[in-house]
Amino acid sequence: MDFGPIHPRRMFGGYGIYHKGVMFGLVVDDTLYLKADAATAKLFEENGLPQFSYDNGKNVVKISYYAAPDEIFDNPEVAATWANRSFGIARQTKISGKRISPLKSRLQKRTSTRSSSKSKS
Repeated sequence: MDFGPIHPRRMFGGYGIYHKGVMFGLVVDDTLYLKADAATAKLFEENGLPQFSYDNGKNVVKISYYAAPDEIFDNPEVAATWANRSFGIARQTKISGKRISPLKSRLQKRTSTRSSSKSKS
């Protein structure tokens, strides 16, 4: 099983790890973290792999990335399996999580307000 090329991009004192333009991994303090969802978070936790967190000055923030298992560094098949899983989650999150820009949101509200006021007339 092959995963394909990855590309690091510098960010926030670490690196985002991208495949096909989608960030599925994160490297901070020499630790690789992989994207997870509710289902795969259990898999990471069962393997004793910690969730990525940082202190924003007010509290500790946890995001949906977990430390990668050590065996991915010695076994390309295992690495491809974990990378494909995390990439799939990241790609799906990117597709379903597209946000509407504030300007677009205001325009949509104006349009719907105008439409509803016209229909009341």
